[in-house]
Amino acid sequence: MLRQYELVERVKSYDPDADEAILNRAYVYTVQKHGTQKRASGDPYFSHPIEVAGLMTELKLDQETIVTALLHDTVEDTLATIDEVEEYFGPDVARLVDGVTKLSKIETLTENERAAENLRKFFLAMSEDLRVLLVKLADRLHNMRTLHFIRSEEKRRRIARETMDIYAPLAERVGMYEYMREMQMLAFEQLEPEAYATITGRLAQIRSQEGGQVDAIALAIKQALAEAGLKVEVSGREKHPYSIWRKMAERHVTFEQITDIMAFRVLTETPDDCYRAVGVLHQTWQMIPGRFKDYISTPKSNGYRSLHTALIYENSMRMEVQIRTRDMHRTNEFGLAAHWAYKQGDQPDGQVGWVRDLIEIVDASHDAEELLEHTRLAIYQDRIFAFTPKGALHQLPKGATPVDFAYAVHTDLGNATVGAKINGRHMPLRTQLSNGDVVEIIKSNTPEPQLSWLGFVVTGKARAAIRRAVRAKEREEVAAIGRKLFDEIAARLPARIGRKAINVAIERLELRDETELMFAIGSAKLSDREVMEALVPGSTAELPDDIEWPKQERAITIRGLTPGMAFHMADCCHPVPGDRIVGLRQPGKGVEVHTIDCLSLASGVDSDWLDLSWGERSTGAIGRLRIVLYNRPGTLAEITGIFAGNRANVVNLQMIQRDEPFGTFEVDLEVQDVAHLTRIVGSLRASDAVAEAERI
Repeated sequence: MLRQYELVERVKSYDPDADEAILNRAYVYTVQKHGTQKRASGDPYFSHPIEVAGLMTELKLDQETIVTALLHDTVEDTLATIDEVEEYFGPDVARLVDGVTKLSKIETLTENERAAENLRKFFLAMSEDLRVLLVKLADRLHNMRTLHFIRSEEKRRRIARETMDIYAPLAERVGMYEYMREMQMLAFEQLEPEAYATITGRLAQIRSQEGGQVDAIALAIKQALAEAGLKVEVSGREKHPYSIWRKMAERHVTFEQITDIMAFRVLTETPDDCYRAVGVLHQTWQMIPGRFKDYISTPKSNGYRSLHTALIYENSMRMEVQIRTRDMHRTNEFGLAAHWAYKQGDQPDGQVGWVRDLIEIVDASHDAEELLEHTRLAIYQDRIFAFTPKGALHQLPKGATPVDFAYAVHTDLGNATVGAKINGRHMPLRTQLSNGDVVEIIKSNTPEPQLSWLGFVVTGKARAAIRRAVRAKEREEVAAIGRKLFDEIAARLPARIGRKAINVAIERLELRDETELMFAIGSAKLSDREVMEALVPGSTAELPDDIEWPKQERAITIRGLTPGMAFHMADCCHPVPGDRIVGLRQPGKGVEVHTIDCLSLASGVDSDWLDLSWGERSTGAIGRLRIVLYNRPGTLAEITGIFAGNRANVVNLQMIQRDEPFGTFEVDLEVQDVAHLTRIVGSLRASDAVAEAERI
């Protein structure tokens, strides 16, 4: 653990103007606040923030970031407050500490919801100052280094999975490859312990058998380049165990079939020397076709610049070679941290775009699962390059489609997409793009993203935007239903309802506007009584508490629908909870719910079919019966007595045919579920007043 004077000396070595007093104060503050707290390793807890601060000094970061690293756990794990931090260390440090601090008082949420809300807070803070991200990455890296001290295997695996899914890709996105590789290695060891042990064991075996072969190959590369007049540094290493494992999984091959286990790095003086060096290497050893990549002329979105090639050495051995200048290497290994201009307050070029995309995803995500899914998609490594017709370059993940491309250009363009040309040819929207494709998006004047696009888009930004647009449209449909229900409620009031009464009701109900009121009514978030009382206070005072209000369209819940999607029960089959159901989605009509055996389904062959099921607490729906009664006095009273005895409310009763000596009736009943309706039919058939009874 770094001592106080050692930490200060480190900072002063690269920033002579740093304020020693604030660094000393922060060091003492974190030691005092964490006091006797211990880590799982048995070390004092304050050793962790001090080590995180040490990682920040290795990156030569400013004093505010060092102080933030020292204090980053005080608010979360001690009695310290943000106000106290601001008083002692200033508003900038307080803001950064708050950005790194997890949310408190969210114990009632599920683990995924908790993770999502903390991630949401972190991203918003990161968008204002990317130093929050640097401290968070160093915090996670040090925690991963000590992860093996945690006794619970389940907890170790959960932290490792989160690191692999979120923090390692984030490190890659800002070009901090050293952090990314170490996080991946440590997480891989926890998530796939057998694979980790096997691969590291095989690498150790190769190392012992081949002796100094890596050094010998590095020397051969250096000599070949020196003979061409190039002054270079060459280093070699075995590939990262996790990189080998991922290649085995992607290619479905064994360890023995991985031929390019060795990787070499060549550092030159200038970019021109990089291109000269790759030419010399290609003349000296056979190049493997398709493996040359030029990230100098076309850098990655995180600023990474290098030339990559693969060569065949002696004995058919394959090796990967990366060629870059020393300045490129510094930026490539530590990315954002290597060129952060804190004193000018500048955000490095190339970082703003993807952070803006993350914030858009935060805004668009409906729940915890969506946010975590979209975030994972958004921060994974870019794989391909595609161009607009005007030559603008966009980097996208492997498997991206024209719809992903459109959303990468602009959300409005993605929403308006109706077709695409790839390299001048009309192609389906689900076509996967390849490197170098020129993509022209064909758009309409009426934006209408399709729910079916979620079946093939791969970027988090596209998925979030599609879901948000679809939800907005469905919200309009629910609000339209709410408008009809509102008119029915208003008709039962003793006074005519005008604009003023509606505005006052909106205020009483603490809603934003009339649209939100109609949505709340249509989605059954407000009862009839609540709406009536808000419109005309006292209007429900004389009504009994157990009055049977007309049921609203959304009194039940359906699984298989996007949250907020409008639906209604089909009049042809009147499904009730317990029936097996399907949905028909038709433009402008929402989703119509049918029983699986409904004869009317044949007319919906051109509609979108949805596999649906009832929600856990779904009770109460309208069932329709056809009853043939004997035409004699008292029979109608007898069947209404049967309904009452079975606690079923009659919504509608209509005679549809009269044939002596029978009368045929159709009756709509409010029932709990299909079992309730079946009991009623059984009771009717047992009555001497009933000739026939069946469900329609």
